[in-house]
Amino acid sequence: MFNLLSNRQVAQCDGTTRRDFLKAGVLGMGALTLADLLRIRAQASERGQQTRNTSVVWLWLGGGPTHVETFDPKMSAPSEFRSTVGAVQTNVPGIEIGSVFPKMARVADKMAFVRSFAHTNSGHGGGTHWVMTGYNFPPADNGQGQIKPGFGSILAKHRGANNVSTGLPTYVRMGGILGDGPSWLGSAYAPFDTAGNARNNMNLQVPMDRLNERRDLLRTFDSIDREVDRTGTMQGLDNFEQQAFELLRGRAREVFDVTREDPRTLDMYGSSGIARQMLMARRLCEAGVGFVTMQYGGWDMHGNIAQSMRSTAPALDHAVSAFVTDIYQRGLDNDILLVISGEFGRTPRVNGSMGRDHWAPLSTLALAGGGLRMGQTVGESNARVEVPRTTPITPHDLMATVFHVLGMPRDLHFNDQSGRPVPMVNGGHAIRELVG
Repeated sequence: MFNLLSNRQVAQCDGTTRRDFLKAGVLGMGALTLADLLRIRAQASERGQQTRNTSVVWLWLGGGPTHVETFDPKMSAPSEFRSTVGAVQTNVPGIEIGSVFPKMARVADKMAFVRSFAHTNSGHGGGTHWVMTGYNFPPADNGQGQIKPGFGSILAKHRGANNVSTGLPTYVRMGGILGDGPSWLGSAYAPFDTAGNARNNMNLQVPMDRLNERRDLLRTFDSIDREVDRTGTMQGLDNFEQQAFELLRGRAREVFDVTREDPRTLDMYGSSGIARQMLMARRLCEAGVGFVTMQYGGWDMHGNIAQSMRSTAPALDHAVSAFVTDIYQRGLDNDILLVISGEFGRTPRVNGSMGRDHWAPLSTLALAGGGLRMGQTVGESNARVEVPRTTPITPHDLMATVFHVLGMPRDLHFNDQSGRPVPMVNGGHAIRELVG
């Protein structure tokens, strides 16, 4: 439930009072309002921090997607190693991907597939933490929480929590991923959570899939508009609170409502949950959001991997191909980077249940846009898709590549709880084949 206009009166320095906006739903004293976060954003700009307007959409395939059946089918390998679903030729000569991705194959010239991504933690928690933060933390496999900030929170700290022009949050989450929070950076840099936890940092909740609640939200905005116009409440608000209010009753309503899209665009994406989330992500980035995370799970395929892939892959294939086509048609391919990853790959040899088990020594990534060099594979696996044959691409290298796209310095440091400066990228280099 939303209560954007509370009855609490706040005394100002000049002795006047005004309604306290955006306070309902805060969790304890000192919780940040949207107006507070806008001030943080402006202060960051005043300090001269770089504010490049590029964005990243991070699509997380939870469970550990098989590298063999996705983007490195290795049909030259013995039958117990090669892809159980076969391969499809892409529109880039010499590049094949798993046969369950025919639509992605048709936009492969606008994508890049990394076939030598590797680390050493084959646990769901630890592997996720490593990929999402650049730090290996094995206790995450036993449920221990995040100890290092994730990509989106680092960007929010660097750029400021909100876009200075639109007021939209720098970082938006659609479904949680271990390692995607702010850790010791603090709640000011937590993601705006469309799944229902936005009140923790911005006190606004926009559910993704419950249409009736979205309609209730729009009616709430409409009633607020009428109330404000009648009472003249906007008079006396400082610039940041006015910007926050205008965001909530105007821009946010437009950006988060995908039904405002052209019907042809809606038709291109389709109605699946992952497709609508990717459409939402494009709209958010186009409006100034810097980092969007989402999760499409179901990839922990220990048994009958061929059947599982044929069930899980089609929705992903359609959503990704629509998103890639969309950003290129709109001329956003230099401005938005799509990253598709998971916590690890799967064992190269098919197991006795015709599935594959956890395997960190090799996995794949898929990327699109970001002004990077597309239409290629990066790195190569060995003959049995067990380990990289070429120099491994590490989580640090991926992190450095994302920093490159977002315009963040590789030597970026922030102080931890003890006041010690901590590098946000601990080694690694932007992937040279991608950055040119």
